[in-house]
Amino acid sequence: MVVPELRPWRAAGPHVVRIADAVRPRLARVAEATGPWFTRGRRPGSPQAPRVARPGTGWYTATAATAGLALAAGAATAAGPWDSSGQRTAERHRAVALEASRGTDHDGSRARAGTPPRGPGAAPPAPSVLTGLGGTATAARSAPAGKALAAVLDPLLKDPVLGRRSAAVVDVVTGRRLYGADSGNALTPASTTKIATAVAALSALGPDHRLTTRTVYEPDTEEVVLVGGGDPTLTARKNAKRSASLRDLASRTAAALAKRGVRKVTLSYDTTLYKGDTAHPIGRNENLAAVTPLMADEGRTDDSSSGPVERVVDPAADAARTFGDLLKKHGITATPPGPSKSTTRATTLATVSSPPLSSLVERMLTNSDNDLAEALARHTAVATGKPADFAGAGAAVTARLKQLKLPVKGVVIKDGSGLDRGGRLTADLLTALLVKAGDPAHPELRSALTGLPVAGFTGTLSGRYADGAAGLVRAKTGTLTGVNTLAGTVVDRDGRLLAFAFLANDTAGAEAAQTALDKAATALARCGCRTP
Repeated sequence: MVVPELRPWRAAGPHVVRIADAVRPRLARVAEATGPWFTRGRRPGSPQAPRVARPGTGWYTATAATAGLALAAGAATAAGPWDSSGQRTAERHRAVALEASRGTDHDGSRARAGTPPRGPGAAPPAPSVLTGLGGTATAARSAPAGKALAAVLDPLLKDPVLGRRSAAVVDVVTGRRLYGADSGNALTPASTTKIATAVAALSALGPDHRLTTRTVYEPDTEEVVLVGGGDPTLTARKNAKRSASLRDLASRTAAALAKRGVRKVTLSYDTTLYKGDTAHPIGRNENLAAVTPLMADEGRTDDSSSGPVERVVDPAADAARTFGDLLKKHGITATPPGPSKSTTRATTLATVSSPPLSSLVERMLTNSDNDLAEALARHTAVATGKPADFAGAGAAVTARLKQLKLPVKGVVIKDGSGLDRGGRLTADLLTALLVKAGDPAHPELRSALTGLPVAGFTGTLSGRYADGAAGLVRAKTGTLTGVNTLAGTVVDRDGRLLAFAFLANDTAGAEAAQTALDKAATALARCGCRTP
């Protein structure tokens, strides 16, 4: 077991105690209701899903939600939303603490990434923080009744501040819709689009896929070409924090050149992996850099790693200039860089690779990272033979969802991030995505669940749900002017795992609409809406 860093852990102490007290009764209810159905999960990295008697649709989704409860008592904010094993560190520690008394089953071994040896050490997410609930509908008490749910949710979702609405609640174990309010109506989804992007990318590429940046040498021209691999998490900072490092790439490239006796080179950069315009239809915006396959630190002009900030005008050229400066520190003189394209005659000098796709998906969802979202949508296009531009990426994501037999009627995907207001999703699709990510037949999709922000603790939900639903709601938020959305999972008062999606367009103020949606999700967590 890895010991967490003490300084942030101590700082979070009072918050941990408050939240632990709030959720302890619910943890007890869930443990009491589900104890007999806990079984030992597969080892991380094993090729097959575990065999569980009568597996239900929500096996892995239940894992994620149960882990969310453990996280509420373990303070994920103290240790960060992800770590080298792909699990939230605090979540793992709480799981170990509960093991003897709660019937949990924890396997602390690392999974194997099976990807390029020079990539940072990380593994796919959630190799069983807690084992899933059993596969029958009686693993917890019976699912909420539709009429009872409607009695709770209708008054909340009919709040005038929400404007036009689309909503759905689904029982994850059975996949049965329990509640719907115009759930098939396609509305602007904002950042809940990222759930679709995550599922499509994981389906097309696999959770172990890494994004590789490389340098090649053109022997005819003595030219070094920095080839963008579409990794927006590539960093030029001294502390790479498990991201691929431009500094490492420069060091390895310089060493390879020195072996050839080369000390002076023409430096170029290749961005031909993507096609089309680099500018998002919204124009220049602090929420997104130009969409290019070569950038360092998402083109940020400060030391931030998430959130809106001014970006450099040309991230690819900026990364290449930085790379040239780094080469100079290793004794290699390079010309000012210019755009080019590597040829088939070029030989590879060095490579660096991102963490696995599963970890990137978690980061994208937790932080609502638009740069990552656009990159993953384009990689989905590349992997499926579509043009790697905005239109091709949207078509590729839609095609993957259709291939997964998800309800795509009325769906329009314009980008990977949801910043394009022309995008349209339904509550039916969003809940179906969440259920599919928990399907034991698709374990490769589960980081689309483990990456969801945890109410009161991580990402875009860290400052919300201080009223007792902290840790019970795990959801992706979406916000544009006049658009507020929320989609994720929740464990209700009876220990039942539910997937929900609430979309609101033409809202009367972001704060008021956000509060209304939070009230609806909290009502689900508090609901004991079963048939007597």
